[in-house]
Amino acid sequence: MSAPARGALAIVLHTHMPYVEGFGTWPFGEEWLWEAIASCYLPLADLLDGGAPLTLSLTPVLCDQLEAPGIATRFERFVEDVRGATHEQDAAGLRSGGHEQLARELDRAYGDYTGALESLRRRGGELLAALAPHAQWTSSATHAILPLLASDAGVRLQVHGGIESHRRRFGGHWRGGFWLPECAYAPSLGRALEDAGVAAVCVELTDVLGLGAPAHLRPLLSDAGVLLVPIDRATISLVWSDRGYPAAGAYRDYHHHTVHHHNPWNNAGDPYDADAALALARSHAADFVARTRARLERCAAEAQPAPGAPLAVCALDTELLGHWWYEGIAWLEAVVQECARQDLELVRLDDALERVEPAATDSLRTADPSAGLADWPASSWGHDGDLSTWSGPAVAEMAFAARRAELQLLGAGAGAGAAAVRELLALQASDWAFMVSREIAAPYAHERHDGHRLAFEAALDAGPRAGTERLRNLAADADRALLLAP
Repeated sequence: MSAPARGALAIVLHTHMPYVEGFGTWPFGEEWLWEAIASCYLPLADLLDGGAPLTLSLTPVLCDQLEAPGIATRFERFVEDVRGATHEQDAAGLRSGGHEQLARELDRAYGDYTGALESLRRRGGELLAALAPHAQWTSSATHAILPLLASDAGVRLQVHGGIESHRRRFGGHWRGGFWLPECAYAPSLGRALEDAGVAAVCVELTDVLGLGAPAHLRPLLSDAGVLLVPIDRATISLVWSDRGYPAAGAYRDYHHHTVHHHNPWNNAGDPYDADAALALARSHAADFVARTRARLERCAAEAQPAPGAPLAVCALDTELLGHWWYEGIAWLEAVVQECARQDLELVRLDDALERVEPAATDSLRTADPSAGLADWPASSWGHDGDLSTWSGPAVAEMAFAARRAELQLLGAGAGAGAAAVRELLALQASDWAFMVSREIAAPYAHERHDGHRLAFEAALDAGPRAGTERLRNLAADADRALLLAP
């Protein structure tokens, strides 16, 4: 008897930024975009250009910002005028206090920004064009929580709008991969996704199947014909958890910062040592690959899931890598190298899904043996695996306000103009409720949510006469006809 197939690893990078371009500066607002460009997107583009077989998901709302006029020039001003000045000021303050080692670290760290700027210049200032050859999965227009929308028309606007935006930008190479915002899925979405041409989505089913269950390593086929691809929390938690790799003492401490939010300390409270941290990242990459390979081999040997080789899907927010976890991109590059060294197949998710046999949902052993797929509650990768992060008591009024606005727009029919449609899309973004629930820049999130709600009401009253200038490049090609379609 031949040995069972070992299985494969797919790393899915969900790349997303709420629409902050032109909406606020320091400490909350478009500075988040500039930081992500410098620390995440440009280094990732270099890695992808080198042939790393990673699955890149780009949200339309992020692409809206990367496509906005003048982005490259404003990023250049940010690096040279803002980051250059603040690194110099904070380094001088540390030196005056006798902290030469910390000051030298700030001098070194500024090189990250100048290096990113040089990378963008080499690319002709076109970051979106640099990512375009690697863009495989798309998402809803403004990252709305789809199960919380009030109507089929609202779901259609978000889903079709996101897909058409992707096709316009990246051509006809989309293979049907659609990132559900926050992995929020409910069985009621199946038909709408299938009608839009969606072939596969990632879902978080840890509370349904149980942590570490072999069923996480095989796609499921929904009644609507859309593949439901479980993300493997047992693999993801090696990185993304309270005790994950980024918590190690040698890594740079994101939370301990200078006056201008620069980070010359490590998690242990000592001056940051870049060489030591990068060596640890390589070690953690080797550990990650070894553990993932062992999990796959164990499930393959036990013929679970059967038939076919298991597939571990490690889904991560791209912004975790390089921004929240400073060494994250270096770790990811080392993972690619370690997969080759340890003979673990690293595969793009679209390619993997073409060769695996999905499981029928009624064949699963779930945490509740009496439950079928139709009985499963809405799930997400939020707190408790449900939708409460975006609809619980702290943010319930935000959820209800978005639903009311959606129904108001539907009631207005052809009398609603483009401005009202785009303000609704901005209001529906998952980010505002998430930031309030997690107490991350909550005042900014309230300001954005309330601002879009009030602007929506004004635009609805004004009808087609309402201008869209305040929305900048947000969902600029949103199609109002999607709301009116039968």
